[in-house]
Amino acid sequence: MTEGLSIDPTKPSIARVYDYLLGGKDNYAVDREVGDVFKRDLPGSVAIAFANRAALTRAVREIATTTGVRQFIDLGSGLPTADNVHEVAQRHAPESRVIYVDTDPQVLVHGRALLERNEHTRVVAADVREPEAIRNHPDTVELIDFEQPVAVMFSAILHHVNDEEDPAAIVRYWKDQVPSGSYFFVSHFRSGNNAETAEAETVLQQTFGRGRWRTDEEILALLDGLEILEPGVVPASLWHPDEVTGTDGPWRGQAPRELTVWEHLIAATLARKP
Repeated sequence: MTEGLSIDPTKPSIARVYDYLLGGKDNYAVDREVGDVFKRDLPGSVAIAFANRAALTRAVREIATTTGVRQFIDLGSGLPTADNVHEVAQRHAPESRVIYVDTDPQVLVHGRALLERNEHTRVVAADVREPEAIRNHPDTVELIDFEQPVAVMFSAILHHVNDEEDPAAIVRYWKDQVPSGSYFFVSHFRSGNNAETAEAETVLQQTFGRGRWRTDEEILALLDGLEILEPGVVPASLWHPDEVTGTDGPWRGQAPRELTVWEHLIAATLARKP
C-alpha cells in the first residue's frame, strides 16, 4: 500500500469490521453489514474480538514488565482503540518504541494523529506479506535497533494469510532479522472442527476472499525454531488472564470460568528467540 491510496467506503475492510465489533466508530455501513452477520447469525462470536484484544494487551504488558525489550513491531495493527500497543508498553516503560504496520488507508490516517502526539511511535503503510518492505522502511530503520531484542506482534493477522502465501516464511523472516532474546506474540483463529468454525470461516472467505483457520499444531508450526513459553498455545482468554475476576475470569491457583465455544476459536501464544 502507498500513502496515495484513498479510503473506499463501498468495500468492507478487515480493520473497520474489527473496529465495529469492538464498539468503535471508525467504520462504514458496508463494514457494519458484515459485522452484523456475526452479531445476528453467529451470536456470541463478537467475544472473539474482545478476547483477542485483551490477550494482546496482556502480552504487551507481560513483555514490558518482565523483560528488557523496549521495541515493538505490531503487524496488521488495525485501527487505534483503547490500550494500543504503545500506550500499554509506555505505561510501564515510557521509553518503549512502537512501529504499527497495516494496509488500510484509514489506519494510516489515524496513525498520523498518533504521530503528532507520540515521538516514539510510527505507522508504516505496508503489507504483512512483504516483510522486507516493512523492515527496510525509513521509519522502521529510524525507530528500531535490530541489534537489540524486538517484540514482533502477530495479533489476529496470520489467519488472513493463506497457505499458498506461506505465513511460516513471514514469521521466519522476522525471526532471522531480530537477535536472541526477541519475543513473538501470535493470536490466531483456531480450528474447532465444529459448525461455528465452519460458518465463521465461510463468512470471512466470502467477504474478503481469504482467511484460514488453523489447528494448534499448525499454529505451533508457524513458530518453528522459537521457544514456546508457558502456557503454550491456548484459547486467548486463558493466556495469562488477570488475577482479578473480569472478562478473563480468575486465574493463578483458581479455576478459570468455563469459556464459550467462541472464545475457544481464538488462540494465543508467546514465543522467544533463543
